[in-house]
Amino acid sequence: MVGDVPADDAVLMSIGELSERTGLPVKLIRHWSDMGVVPPTGRSAAGYRRYDARAVARLELARTLRDLGLGLAAIRGVLDGGHSVADVAALHADALEAQIRALRVQCAVLRSVANRGSTTEELAVMTKLARLSAAQRNAIIHRFISDVLGDLEATGYREGLLAAKPDLPDEPTNEQVDAWIELADMLDDPRLRTAMRRMGEYAARHAPGPYDDHDVRAAERVTDFWVQRVTAAIDAGIAADSPTADSVVADVVGAWLPMQDGGDLRPGDDGEHARSRLLEQLEMAADPSAERYWQLLCIINGRPVRPSLATAGQWLMTALRANPAPGVRAASISAALGDAARPDPSAVLDAYARVLAEVDMIVAAVTADRFDDHTPCADWNVRALLDHLVYENLMWTSLADGDPRNDFAADHLGDDHVAAFRASAEAALAAFRRPGMLAQQYGPAPGWRLVEQVVIEMLVHGWDLAKATGRPTDLAPDVAATALAAVRTIYAELPRTPGGSFAPAQPVPDRASAADRLAAYLGRDVNWTPPG
Repeated sequence: MVGDVPADDAVLMSIGELSERTGLPVKLIRHWSDMGVVPPTGRSAAGYRRYDARAVARLELARTLRDLGLGLAAIRGVLDGGHSVADVAALHADALEAQIRALRVQCAVLRSVANRGSTTEELAVMTKLARLSAAQRNAIIHRFISDVLGDLEATGYREGLLAAKPDLPDEPTNEQVDAWIELADMLDDPRLRTAMRRMGEYAARHAPGPYDDHDVRAAERVTDFWVQRVTAAIDAGIAADSPTADSVVADVVGAWLPMQDGGDLRPGDDGEHARSRLLEQLEMAADPSAERYWQLLCIINGRPVRPSLATAGQWLMTALRANPAPGVRAASISAALGDAARPDPSAVLDAYARVLAEVDMIVAAVTADRFDDHTPCADWNVRALLDHLVYENLMWTSLADGDPRNDFAADHLGDDHVAAFRASAEAALAAFRRPGMLAQQYGPAPGWRLVEQVVIEMLVHGWDLAKATGRPTDLAPDVAATALAAVRTIYAELPRTPGGSFAPAQPVPDRASAADRLAAYLGRDVNWTPPG
């Protein structure tokens, strides 16, 4: 019962007066009175309801409990002393939490539907998936793993997949529900099934033993190491298909080999066999659908999501293809340089000056409002391409001076791209004209070979800039023809894969210019036009 009231408050009120005292509508008080929440104290001679001060107290408490969402039956139980406020509040809080969880799942499904543009049929499937129990979700994953691996003898790999099952929390976020829906949908994707099967077959051949969490942690540390090492190489501007990448490959192989102990590889066995095996591993792990599978599991289970390994992985795979054994790429370049006919070194320097003059005109015609325009180089806009042209001059100058630069990622343009290009060109010409430079040996190559390389860079990226800005692309025809012959000799064995310096050679019309042929051989589409 609600507590006693003083005698002087025991004044009977009409329902209208009670409404004025509490601020509640007469209609609501009458309804609650009929439901037993606030029964009348008595009735007037005319039969009208009368209420005492206890009714005010009951109404105040009833309003508070109602605002918290309690039903009238629960409120009446508290007011009549059948239940304590604490007990009713705890039960109601539990009920609200269950409703909130359900609403969160519903909200997450609706967000996912909105983001995906799902159909009515897909909405029904997504709703069903979101409401599955943990046991039902696990059964789906178990069935997927069983279907994919079949009877493969890959115990550790199988156990690792089962150990990483999706564990959706009781109160999932929108992102977690969306990740589970996406994952469940992926399980029927033949690309994912093929990728996971290939990994299982590899494990059956090379690592058929039981699952070992220690080995998993060690593999994660090796992955962190090679990603960091490769990322540093990318940031330093090291081409994956260059001899310089060989030392990066050697470091990665050195860190990876101890993880292969027990098979046909041993620590320190860096060579063609080890590099071929590592490349095989990377090619399987690089599958986008498999990477997404693991990313979704991390989201569902509330673990940090490892950034995509695609860029670093592509670089390392290309470096392994170009450097299949220690020293192979460097030896290949030395052989190509030795077999090539030796031109007049001064003619190479003259060719560089001519190409610089033509590229200078293209650079000078570019205005700042074109900086964000697309170029044939997918990763670069016009400003980035201009910056690279300047950097190439500066970098080859530093090589000629014996002090290689390491500021590949810096801004080399400043506020005046024309002045920056001309200053870099003047510095390069001065370095290349230094007495004896053209005949000086730089590793396996004489100095004129350095000049030849920057001629190729200026021709190709000058062509890119001309294409991007609508200028003629027929740069220095005789120089471009000579450069194409050199490129075919030096770059013939390079892997034309993602992460490498060049895309696969592209077709050209029969009457294409020498510059167009050079650009096409190095992966450019001569029919490229800006998107949109």
